Amino acid sequence: MLRIGSTVLGVSNVPRAAAFWTQALGYVPREEMTDDWVVLVPADGNGAQLSLGRSRTPVQTHPRVHLDLYAQDAADQAAEVDRLLSLGAHRVDWDAYPPDPDFVVLADPDGNRFCVIDTSRD
Repeated sequence: MLRIGSTVLGVSNVPRAAAFWTQALGYVPREEMTDDWVVLVPADGNGAQLSLGRSRTPVQTHPRVHLDLYAQDAADQAAEVDRLLSLGAHRVDWDAYPPDPDFVVLADPDGNRFCVIDTSRD
């Protein structure tokens, strides 16, 4: 039976992306990073891998695949959004927000969209 080994993000600058995602998620490189590739793993050993590969493909405005990062509640979500913004993420003017969203759309320094979800809501 197959299992997912790693989620891969295409980025234009692997070292810059690795700096952002290691701080954002508390991950560390699994092995030495190159200018083209790095696999990041949780520092505590628990969780999914995130691989960053250099790509020349432009970022999609409405990506078909993205990361959802879970926050415990609205206060945690707000604090995490602020922390991620301070690390270099930016808010995305998302045109598909529902009336009362439980998520905030951000983009990493390469423009890859991701969401921070308030998981306390149904």
